[in-house]
Order: sequence, then C-alpha cells, then structure tokens
Amino acid sequence: MDHSGHQNKSDYKENSLTLVGAVSMGTGVMIGAGILALTGQIAELAGPLFPLAFLGAAIVTAFSAYSYVKMSNAYPSAGGIAMFLQKAYGKGTITAAGALLMAFSMVINESLVARTFGAYSVQLFDADAASWVVSSLGVGVLVFAFLINISGNRAVGLFSLIMAIIKIGGIVAFAIGGLWLADFSFENTASNIEEIPAGGFVAAMALAILAYKGFTTITNSGSEIVDPHRNVGRAIIISIVICVVIYFLVAIAVAGNLSLSEIIAAKDFALAEAARPAFGEYGLWFIVALAIVATVSGVIASMFAVSRMLTMLTDMKLVPHSHFGMTGGVQKHALVYTVTIAIFLTIFFDLTRIASLGAIFYLVMDIAVHWGVFRYLRKEINANALILVLAMISDVVVLGAFLVIKAQTDMMVIYVAVIGIIIIFVGERFFLHKYQIRD
Repeated sequence: MDHSGHQNKSDYKENSLTLVGAVSMGTGVMIGAGILALTGQIAELAGPLFPLAFLGAAIVTAFSAYSYVKMSNAYPSAGGIAMFLQKAYGKGTITAAGALLMAFSMVINESLVARTFGAYSVQLFDADAASWVVSSLGVGVLVFAFLINISGNRAVGLFSLIMAIIKIGGIVAFAIGGLWLADFSFENTASNIEEIPAGGFVAAMALAILAYKGFTTITNSGSEIVDPHRNVGRAIIISIVICVVIYFLVAIAVAGNLSLSEIIAAKDFALAEAARPAFGEYGLWFIVALAIVATVSGVIASMFAVSRMLTMLTDMKLVPHSHFGMTGGVQKHALVYTVTIAIFLTIFFDLTRIASLGAIFYLVMDIAVHWGVFRYLRKEINANALILVLAMISDVVVLGAFLVIKAQTDMMVIYVAVIGIIIIFVGERFFLHKYQIRD
C-alpha cells in the first residue's frame, strides 16, 4: 500500500483529448470483440433473428447511457464510473466494489479482444482456432498495447483515431458489399424462427450489450477531454450511434451469406467465414486485416481507460496498491497489473466464458449505477426518474434471462461470477475497514 517515493497521482493533462479523439477511443473499444467475436455467440442464443438482438441491446444501452451522460455532464473526471459511484454512495464498499467490477469487466474485455485477434489471424494460415497459437497471438497484442499506452496520451489518441477510421470504413464496406452480393436476401435466416429457445433472444441481448459497453470508457476522460461538461456526453452518444449502425449492417450481411448453423460453427470468427462466399479468399484476407486493426485498437483503448480508473481508485484510497519495486507512477503500475491479468485470462479461458463473465460483471455494476443515481442524485443532476427505472428494469430482465440460460448450459460461469463478486465485495469491505482504522 505504501508508495512513498513514487508518483501518487496520474499525469492528467487538461485538454489533451479532443471530442473526435474521445469518440475514436470509445468506438475503438466497442468495435473490437463486439461484432467480431460475439456475432456467432449471439446467433447461438438468439437464433435466426440475431441481428435484431443488436438492436434490442442498443435500446437497453440507450437507457443505460442516460445515467452516464447526465453524470458526465455534471461531474466530469478521470475517475469516471468510480467518481459517479462515490457521488451516489459515498466513499464505501459499494463504490469501491462497483468500480472494481467495472474495471475487471474491462480487463476481461481486453482478453476477449486479444483472443479474437488470435482467432481471426490464424484464419490466414488455416490453423486450428483452438490451438495454442491463438493464445500466443493474443498475448502478443496485449504486450503491444501495453507499450503503446506507456508512451502517453497523445500517442494513444492519435493511434486510436487512425485505427478507428480504417476499421469503421472497412467494416461498413464489408457490410454493404456483403448485403449487395447476397442480394439483400435473408432466406438463410428466415426459416426455423420457431426454434429460438425460450429466453434465448433476451439472453443474447446480454452479450450484445457487452458489445456496446465500451462507451463507458469515455467517462474516464473527464479530466483530459476538451470542454468536458459537454463533450463527454456528446462522445458517448456519438459512439453508440456509430456502433448501432455498424453492428446491424454487419449482422444482416453475415445473416445473408451464411446459414445459422454455419455462423454458429464459426462463432469465434463469423465475419471471416461470411467473407468467403461473398468475396472469396481476397475477402477473407480483407476481413482478417480489419479484425487485426479493430482488435488492436480495442485493446489499446480499453487498457488506456482501465489504467486510469485503477489510478483514480488508488488516489481515492478505495483499492490497495503496491508498486512491487517498480519505478514510475501509479498509472504505469496499473497498466502492468491490467496487462498481467488480461494475459492470464487470454491463456486459460475460452471466448465464450470470457464474454459471459464480462457481461455479468458489467450488468451488476450498471444496475448499481442506475440505482445510485435514482436514489440519491436524480434531483441534483435533473435526471428523469422514469428513464432511470426503465434502465434498471431492462438490465435486470436481460441479466436474469442470461443467468437462466447459463444455468442450463454452463453453471461454471455462474459459480465463477458469484465467487468473484463475493471476493471483490468482501475484500473491499476488509480493506476499507482496515484503512479507516489505521487512519
């Protein structure tokens, strides 16, 4: 916990991020594993109507984003969600545990994106998607993202902007081209709608929400973005709108070129598989190149945001910290911890379980944010109570359906999630109690 002789605060540079840079960072996180790795898994749960699951998730995300936009406009800070929770619940266990749930869901997302990078990259070599090569490639991209992040904010902002432009343009081109070559036909998914499992569509929305949750990383830029009281909220809204359009176009393009069974069989690299009938081998190479761009930028942007959240939690004395003999400030240490955990998950967990854990952690934290705003802050920030209630109800329904499906198919995910949540809350309770006694 002692870090005497080390920089205790992060070097937040005012006005070092523009609105365009913040949007690039948000879309950089969102358009990563979201559409690339989750499309097949969402199709597996939602059946032939899986493109609509992305739209349903967008509606839930829109309600969810309301709280974050209102809070960001009122209290912009580098702490983002951590600061929002503290405003609502005070400096206590719920604030610390809720913020850590968000941080861990972001680290989980990094490992998800890293494995997606590996799964798509091996398609160029016709290698086994379940081989050790996937994990190795994932670890490599995590190390690369770490090196980019320690080079500073400007490097991250510029890199995110360039990558965002490339991947958004490329993915939109794939979606339009795929639809054109499929002659806008949805015959591949129009049949067997009755085979959608009960609750499967709603459960699929939980994973689709995971594809949108990257907008929350923008809230961590409040101390660095230009005109934060206006631009943090704007960046959130713009990023979500961009992703809704792209996700839906890509989903219907995939549905138009592959049967449902083919999508599920290639669930870890569905877009690459959809490119084969539409564009041939050149299309495959094009999609793999886009996947590499999207996943690399996604990891970089996510690592940038979570390191700042952990730094703020340390500055707020809400989490323990040890430099373990490392030089530099807390932010650099947070980057080391983040990449270490992400590498561990990338090596030892598969994509489906990584995504499931991330969705559960995020939705639990999201409900806590909405309740805190509704119960304690809605009058102070002039928030609409009905929208907050609808946001909470939507989260509870989606999370409940997802847990029911997982209870039927993979109880291990629920066990790990529950144990993880308990450890976080109990650990934070113990740390805060010990810290208060020592002070």
